[in-house]
Amino acid sequence: MSKTKLLIVDDEADIREILEFNLRNEGFETEAVASAEDALEVLSPAHSLIVLDVMMGGMSGFHMAELLRAEGNKIPIIFLTARDTENDMLTGFSTGGDDYVSKPFSVKELSARIKAVLKRTEKEIVADMPLVKWLRIDEEGKQIFVDDKSVKLTKKEYEILCLLVKKSPNVFPREEILSRVWHEESHVLERTVDVHVNRLRKKLGEYGNCIINRSGYGYCFIIN
Repeated sequence: MSKTKLLIVDDEADIREILEFNLRNEGFETEAVASAEDALEVLSPAHSLIVLDVMMGGMSGFHMAELLRAEGNKIPIIFLTARDTENDMLTGFSTGGDDYVSKPFSVKELSARIKAVLKRTEKEIVADMPLVKWLRIDEEGKQIFVDDKSVKLTKKEYEILCLLVKKSPNVFPREEILSRVWHEESHVLERTVDVHVNRLRKKLGEYGNCIINRSGYGYCFIIN
């Protein structure tokens, strides 16, 4: 079963350990770093949500969120803070936060908030999906239509296509596609991505050339 990957950003080691342990038990995959600067270095399309401490040495969580939103990065962000004032909450939302949890907090509550934010933003992502005239993706039914004709894809082919289309024209290295689609299946080789992409191209017929291989970088979807 696929797992959602969270990026945890907090300068307190005990908080990071508690969050990682408990959120993994809640079914999430986690990665934790001690600063906003480190978070900006490791953040990738493999992450689905950031749990972000507000007050840290160096760059604050609010500043990090502002930078991401200024770059057009819409990854969901849940702020963690020891402060619980109306001004702080307003600042959190104005900088692009999706939710705000005050310390001390219940991990069960945080997990529920994460799931709620992911569910809400997933719908927003679908609404923001680039317009591709010949392609329709039915995310609820997990199927696609090419020129209004249903095309049968495997689960992996479907997930690769959704990933590339939603983030068009971003280029995804093979290891990123493996992380997003195959998750913790460590036995899978990068060559497997090539095999699935080739099959996907064939199933897209005349539109298969919309999936481009950027030599030395990875794959992207170009809208035409």
